[in-house]
Amino acid sequence: MGIRRIGVNGLAAGLLVAASTLAASPSAEAQQRFTTIGTGGVTGVYYPTGGAICRLLNQGRSEHGIRCSAESTAGSIFNLNSLREGELEFGVVQSDWQYHSYNGSDQFADQGPHEELRAVFSLHPEPFTVVARPDAEVTDFEQILGKRVNVGNPGSGQRGTVERLMEEYGWSMDDFSLASELPSREQAAALCDDRIDIILFTVGHPSGSIQEPIATCDARLVNVTGDVVNNLVDENPYYFHATLPGGMYPNHDEDIRTFGVGATLVTSADVDEEVVYHLVRSVFENFETFTGLHPAFEVLDKEEMVSAGLSAPLHPGAERYYREAGLLD
Repeated sequence: MGIRRIGVNGLAAGLLVAASTLAASPSAEAQQRFTTIGTGGVTGVYYPTGGAICRLLNQGRSEHGIRCSAESTAGSIFNLNSLREGELEFGVVQSDWQYHSYNGSDQFADQGPHEELRAVFSLHPEPFTVVARPDAEVTDFEQILGKRVNVGNPGSGQRGTVERLMEEYGWSMDDFSLASELPSREQAAALCDDRIDIILFTVGHPSGSIQEPIATCDARLVNVTGDVVNNLVDENPYYFHATLPGGMYPNHDEDIRTFGVGATLVTSADVDEEVVYHLVRSVFENFETFTGLHPAFEVLDKEEMVSAGLSAPLHPGAERYYREAGLLD
């Protein structure tokens, strides 16, 4: 499995993208076509990702009559459950939880396979990121034992990945002096206010929610490497080794090595083919605009987006566009 390096340029630009930009008003009939993308916390990358997609889709609303909005949610697992219940049309989710939902494994074992789940495209890489207070004296991942650790809110992909890694190590929540469940928007302040020692976060980079504690209270990034991590990557196709290049964040001149997943956009087989087709077309035919809307998108490649990290079958609307564009045979 290759190592994915994360793009560096343009941290300040585009960290917050408007949730929607509406084009000229379509007919009364067309106004009935609404679609919603479930994302994540407002300080992460999922929310501006949904906003960027909606922005491009809404620009063509006079043509196709679809109005898109991005909704802040608890994250990947919440989005997948909401798709299953028909409460969302699209969701941004981690590649590992897409796999588990479609196959009915891990946290979705009791529900069984979600056979109607459909892939749309893959997005940016999301390294598992460990942020430590300088006085916590943590320079190696295994030193987080006994510390006050934020493991993420239930329903988030962040929390799910933490639990999966803990299982691989044979750890439990009792191995920490505190296992807090703060959502991503609150964890940076909690770290700098000395309410927690460690943040465990799966996120696209560069991220404002990671830069904030580094700039505010000299927090440090920690490598996540070793035999346990190597085995996890080797045994699971949705994980890969990842590197945060030196210089991405202040006072971090050396590369940070870890592992990660990829962000993906998914939908349901029940969603109208025309809606999915126009959403994909809006992104791929305005690709330079899209990749400029957030620094995490700079590494995106059209060909990889059609297949990388996608466990569920492609939605027919997405497949139709990819064949028209020559991205699928």
